[in-house]
Amino acid sequence: MTALPLPADEDLPEDIRDVLASLPPLNVFRAVASVPASFRPFMQLGGSLLAGPEIDSRNREIAILGVARATGAGYERAQHEQLAANVGVSDEEIAAIRDGDATAALDADGALAFAVATEISSDVKLSDATLERLIERWGNAGAAELILCCAYYNMVSRFLESAGVEIEPEQLLGDGFTPPTPPKG
Repeated sequence: MTALPLPADEDLPEDIRDVLASLPPLNVFRAVASVPASFRPFMQLGGSLLAGPEIDSRNREIAILGVARATGAGYERAQHEQLAANVGVSDEEIAAIRDGDATAALDADGALAFAVATEISSDVKLSDATLERLIERWGNAGAAELILCCAYYNMVSRFLESAGVEIEPEQLLGDGFTPPTPPKG
């Protein structure tokens, strides 16, 4: 498979190397670091979405897995299956999302988060009916947060898949790992 090469430490600015040294050694971070001007904003936006106040981490991870499924993003799926398990998404629910049987396996909130992710990923926008359900459940702020989260992870999926970023051979995000605080400005 053709892939963009991951930058070596010596090819990166010192401040980016410092941030990378504080993170798990994930290829996604190093791949994004190849665009130094975008690295910190990328990390800050992603961190803000993973810590968003409106949508709980369980439903957020279900949505991200929905994006990964709809976009065929293996790297994103592999990493976020670990994070989903850390926040209480069961192995059966993760398998159902992976296999496309999520609606029957999830509770009402999870099924809605999955539907939102699938529609945004497949159709670019939500149907009026899904947007109404989303607003009714999580309000305007929650709807905006989940839509932005799904849009961000669509961007991440497309970057990772197009750049050919390989999945690490070992799981680095299991056992209760929580995402790091995003780097400041």
